[in-house]
Amino acid sequence: MSVSPPRPKGPPLNALRAFEAAARLGGFANASEELGVTPGAISQHIKALEDWVGVALFERRSQGVKLTETGADLAPEFGHAFDAMGAAVRHLRSRAKNRTLHIAALPSIAQLWLSPRLPQVRKALPNLGLSVSATELPPNLSREMFDLSLFFKAPEGHGREVVLAPDVITPVCAPELAKQLKTPEDLVGQTLLHDALWPGDWALWARSVGVDLPGLNRGPSFSLYAVALEEAKHGAGVLIGHKALVAGALARGELVAPFTAQITTPKSLVLETAVRPKPGDDLARITALLAG
Repeated sequence: MSVSPPRPKGPPLNALRAFEAAARLGGFANASEELGVTPGAISQHIKALEDWVGVALFERRSQGVKLTETGADLAPEFGHAFDAMGAAVRHLRSRAKNRTLHIAALPSIAQLWLSPRLPQVRKALPNLGLSVSATELPPNLSREMFDLSLFFKAPEGHGREVVLAPDVITPVCAPELAKQLKTPEDLVGQTLLHDALWPGDWALWARSVGVDLPGLNRGPSFSLYAVALEEAKHGAGVLIGHKALVAGALARGELVAPFTAQITTPKSLVLETAVRPKPGDDLARITALLAG
C-alpha cells in the first residue's frame, strides 16, 4: 500500500470563477466580458463543474440560461468566497513597497476629463505611481485590482461613491458652424455626428426639446468620443456634447454650444473606490483632488 495515496481533487478554480460570474451577472456572455474569455469558454468551464459534481447548475434555454435551484442555492456562497479572496489579494498588494494606484475609466473620461487633472495629482502625490486603464465597462471593484473607477452611470448611493457631475448633454460644434444655428430647427440638413457608445443621445435631446430631425440616425459614427469631438472642432458636423467632457473645449473656444437647451440624463459622472477611503490615505487624497 502506498504511503502517499492519491488525494481527491477539487474542481478547477477557473470553473468555480466562471460559475460565480455567470450566476451573478445572469448569463455566460456577461461572465465572459468580465473574465476576458469567450462565452464558449465559460460554457465549457461550467459543464466541467457540473460533470464533476454530478448536478446541473444552469438550465440551458433558447433565450439564454437560468440558474437551477441548486445553482441558485450555491451562488451566494461562492460570491462571498470570491469577494473575500479579492479583499485578501488587495490587502496583499497594499504591502508593496512601491505603491501604484490603479484607475479604470471610460475611454472618453480618461482622455478628456481625467488626463488634464493628472498633473495636479502627480504634483500632490509625488511618491504615488498612477496606472490608468481605459475600459468600456465598469470593472468589478470587489474582484479586479483597480483602486477606483470613473464612469457615467446611475449612482447607487453607497459610501464608496462620489458623484462628480451630472451628465448634461447639449449640441456642440465649431464656431463657424454655430453661426448657422439659431434654433434647434436649424439642425435639419446639418451633419449630425454620433458616438457609438451613446447612440441614443441625439434622439433623447431632440425629443426633450420637441424638435423633429428627419434622418436623425444618419451621419458619421465614431467608436471613440475623443475622435468625434475632434471632428466637431474641425467643422465636420454637430455632436451631442457631454458637458463634463467638452467643458475644456468650450472654455478654450474650440467648440460652441449654440442652443440654451440642455438635458440632464439619468446618469452622472461617478467616481467609485474599491474600499472606503480612510482619512489622510492616498485613496482619500486622490478622491478629494478629483472631486475638487
